[in-house]
Amino acid sequence: MKKYIILSFAALSIISCKTVSTVNKPVNSNLPVASDASFYKKILAEESYEALKINSKVDIENGSFIPTLNATLYLEKDKKVWLNLSALFINVARGLADEQGVKGYEIYNKTYIDSNFGYLNNLLNVNFIDLKSLQNLLTGKTFIPINENDFKLTKNSAGYNLKSVKNQIISNNGKTSEYIIDLNYTSDFHLSTVTLQDAKSPDKLEVLYSNWEINNNISLPKNVKIIINGKKRSEILLENTRFDFSKMDTPYSVPNNYQKTEIK
Repeated sequence: MKKYIILSFAALSIISCKTVSTVNKPVNSNLPVASDASFYKKILAEESYEALKINSKVDIENGSFIPTLNATLYLEKDKKVWLNLSALFINVARGLADEQGVKGYEIYNKTYIDSNFGYLNNLLNVNFIDLKSLQNLLTGKTFIPINENDFKLTKNSAGYNLKSVKNQIISNNGKTSEYIIDLNYTSDFHLSTVTLQDAKSPDKLEVLYSNWEINNNISLPKNVKIIINGKKRSEILLENTRFDFSKMDTPYSVPNNYQKTEIK
């Protein structure tokens, strides 16, 4: 169960892939940026879609054999993220995230989860993921809380670097964490790498984006790699093969006789 739900909601989902272009972190040249305000306006701008359907091929590395999965992700802006997973044309799992939390079930073991966003945060080793940040993570938008006064912005040969000048303290649902944050953007303000290091433990989350394309006047990444370093290392690679902006039905109901899995 867990390996499919990790996929479902650590990207909603949990390195190499021949179709992914290599992302090299740029060397910081420490050049000042003429207008910080213009930069922040670009990277924090809201996308204008109402509905977005993404067809993806998903590869997961977590120490267990998991075949390549086919995923249909459907996002309704600020309302939901719905996911259907299949392997060899057979449905294996379905998930739903909305403002209340996350739900998911997998067919092989006939189990399901029904939880708040604490489940996703535990999987990603962070404490701030909610519906909005999840949608931003999946679409390559800045998904980390940013306070301009706490970051240093510099320009380099590949684009821009945004680095925290002090540990970022984030409190959510009674949990407080401190992070060292480093983000890189291309010269056209596309997010390329995110590194989120827990300041008090070895836990680290990395997200890499590449192969951007414009669809319906919206820039979207064709490749998203999520690397989770905690007690063990897990990697998720999403190869987005098709984007569609039409609305679709998103049925979700747990079949009879499925057993609830307790979150640990």
